[in-house]
Amino acid sequence: MVALNEYVSLKKNNEFRRLYSKGRFYQSPLIVTYVIKTRRNCVRVGITTSKKIGNAVLRNRSRRIIRESYRSLLPELKTGYDIVFVARGKTPFVKSTDILRVMKKQLKEAGIFR
Repeated sequence: MVALNEYVSLKKNNEFRRLYSKGRFYQSPLIVTYVIKTRRNCVRVGITTSKKIGNAVLRNRSRRIIRESYRSLLPELKTGYDIVFVARGKTPFVKSTDILRVMKKQLKEAGIFR
C-alpha cells in the first residue's frame, strides 16, 4: 500500500512509451507533461532529460528542479494518474519557481490538480 503523498516513480521503458503514445501532452518552452489515467491508487511520475539539454550537470539540475516542483504539488494532485515530465533546453537555466508555475498550469489543464 502506497501513502497518498509518497513519491512513486516510473521505471520501465514500456511505461514511458505507453505515456508517449497514448497519453495526453501539454507543452511549454520549459517542460512537456504527458498524462494518462490509470486504475492505481497513487500518482506515479517519470522525469526524462535528453542529451540535448547539455552535460550531466545540466541534466541533473533539470531533474532536481522538476522533482522538487512536483513534490511540492503532490499533496494537491488527484490519484490514479501516470505523469512524465520531459525537460527542455531552457529547463536547467530557470528557477524552480518558474517550473512550479508552468507545472501547476499544465496539471490544471489536464484536470489532475484539485
